[in-house]
Amino acid sequence: MALEMHPSLTVHVGDWLKTEIVEPASISVKDLADHFGVSRQAVSTLLNGNAGLSADMAIRFEKAFGVKADTLLRMQTSYELAQARQHEDDIKVQKLRDVA
Repeated sequence: MALEMHPSLTVHVGDWLKTEIVEPASISVKDLADHFGVSRQAVSTLLNGNAGLSADMAIRFEKAFGVKADTLLRMQTSYELAQARQHEDDIKVQKLRDVA
C-alpha cells in the first residue's frame, strides 16, 4: 500500500525557495536574476509560485546556495502531483486489459 501525502503538506518549490533561501539571504529578485544570468521575470514568476522549477534553474540554485537540485526537483514533482490528485476524478481513463 502506497502512502499518500495530503495536498496541504505540499508547497510550491518557488514559495519555499523565497521564504527559506532568498529572503534570508537578503538578495533582491533583480540581483538574483543578474547573478543567475536570467531575466528578473523568470525568477519572480518562480518565487511567486506562478511557474514550475526547471532543471536548469534548480542547478543555478544549487550552485548559488548549496541546496541540491535533485531535492528541489522532487519538491516540484510532489507539488505538481498533489495538484493533479485534487482533480484526478475528472481524468477519465480506463485500465488497459492484458493483451493476449
